[in-house]
Amino acid sequence: MNDSGTRDLAARIYQHAHLTGDFVLSTGERSTEYFDCYTWQGDPALLREVAERMTALLPADTEVITGPDLGGVPLTVLLAQITGLPAAFVRKQARDYGTCKIIEGAEVAGRRVVAVEPAIKTGRFIMGTCTELRGAGAEVNRVVCAVDREHGAPERLAAKGLDFGALFTMGDLARAR
Repeated sequence: MNDSGTRDLAARIYQHAHLTGDFVLSTGERSTEYFDCYTWQGDPALLREVAERMTALLPADTEVITGPDLGGVPLTVLLAQITGLPAAFVRKQARDYGTCKIIEGAEVAGRRVVAVEPAIKTGRFIMGTCTELRGAGAEVNRVVCAVDREHGAPERLAAKGLDFGALFTMGDLARAR
């Protein structure tokens, strides 16, 4: 975080997303702190600024931007709008009606796809997204996020052949607050 604009953006994300209280985490553990990505993604100006800066994390040969349903949709849509690249969305499971697809939106088969998440902790969830994309014939070699929660995601993703880029780490956000 070399400039004041970057530090300011990190501070604003932290102010929106860092919550205190009594929370049950996905692991089942309890915590007095929680990082809620929906709060900063719900702020149109903040979401746009994050997406604009994240375009620098996308390889030049990217053909499709994709994200997992719900959590990754706002950021994926805005990145697609800014870059002009098509977007695809990966469901947790295919619906049993309509198209019955697990991957919706742009065609991914035979295309270079970047997977996007607002925040990544261990990388477990986005690896599932990438597995679905690869199963559909996409070439997925890069995962990008706004915030790396610093719980080992880069190493786990690398072990699956996925390059990783993050706009910020949780440490960056905490130091900027």
